[in-house]
Amino acid sequence: MGSAAGGAPGTVVVVGAGVVGLSTAWFLQERGVEVTVVDRSGVAAGASWGNAGYVAPAFSVPLPEPAVLRYGLRSLFDPNAPLYVPRTADPGLWAFLAGFARHCTHRTWQRSMRSLAGLNADCLDAFDELAKGGVGAPAQATSVVAAFERPEQAGELREEFERTRLGGQETWFADGAAFEVPQLSSLVRTVLRVEGQRYIDPGEFTRSLAEAVEARGGRIHTGFTVRDMVREGDRLLVKSTHHDYVSADSVVLATGAWLPELAVKAGVQRQVRAGRGYSFTVPVEEPVPGPIYLPAVRVACTPYQGGLRVAGTMEFRPPDAALDGGRIEAIVRTARPFLRGVDWEGRHDEWVGPRPVTADGLPLIGASRVPGVHVAGGHGMWGLTLGPITGRLLSEQIVTGERPAALRPFDPLR
Repeated sequence: MGSAAGGAPGTVVVVGAGVVGLSTAWFLQERGVEVTVVDRSGVAAGASWGNAGYVAPAFSVPLPEPAVLRYGLRSLFDPNAPLYVPRTADPGLWAFLAGFARHCTHRTWQRSMRSLAGLNADCLDAFDELAKGGVGAPAQATSVVAAFERPEQAGELREEFERTRLGGQETWFADGAAFEVPQLSSLVRTVLRVEGQRYIDPGEFTRSLAEAVEARGGRIHTGFTVRDMVREGDRLLVKSTHHDYVSADSVVLATGAWLPELAVKAGVQRQVRAGRGYSFTVPVEEPVPGPIYLPAVRVACTPYQGGLRVAGTMEFRPPDAALDGGRIEAIVRTARPFLRGVDWEGRHDEWVGPRPVTADGLPLIGASRVPGVHVAGGHGMWGLTLGPITGRLLSEQIVTGERPAALRPFDPLR
């Protein structure tokens, strides 16, 4: 094998055992690289376990856009709103939100959409490649049912899909009927079926991905909190807070909302903030035929282990902050009128996870200023959808030394 200094790396340490990190490890193995994965907690311990499970390129769009800005300003401190910023927010967060607001223009959104369209176009193929390579928990093909109280609300989603088309991404959708989904209440008058999407049990998928990495000779060390990275000759040493270390030719930082703690040491100055999402599971009276999206209240629902996983909220708090039960109650209050046959009082698996959000809404994928250190993060709400394609493209860059064209907009040093 080669080394970071003399060609393709023979060994790589991936920091982070979520979908992005494990996908990168798997695709590196496809190229003959020996991998070690380390994680501060465990496999799928961050945002990779409790998310909605959508593998939905149709909805993978830049978060900063004018409508989000208008909505955010109206609801900034409303505890029931899907977007929530606590009044005790730190000055660094306010600076981040100001940068986010500057990107909320139609022109910037369209440019960012063209960038994301390149990843979205191939993201399902990357899932297929994992499935063919033995990764269990395959993504289920489906349409996503978007449910609305009024027809004009559906018009807003149609307009968004038209903007994505102008950005180079075609989305197929059609009018549907509410009665086809037994969980939709009489409040729902208009339905759009968004075709060609998938969903998955995200925890099961991530665990299966970890098992596949280990089955091919990869090592996964949990309880390994990285303290520092130092170069020793042509090797990189990744040191833990307990004074353990692993060494390799190259390192990939895929630590989600905790990315800045290490990436800044590699010269990456772009801020990443935790946009925390909440979820829980509720029993249902009838089987759920597929994913349900409630755009008016920003709630995503997915069939999950015989029940319904309900997910929502974008809450800007530190990634390790405790779960706020009030956010769960807010999701219940806003989603309840749209759904029936749901046992809200029987909910379980209440969860909060930190999604890594950048101010410009684009991920950070590629080489850092430190030779041999690469970054993969900042995917916002779409780490599951874009994790495998990120791993495939980044592994190509690491091994060949050439950046794929699709990754150019996501340079961590931009």
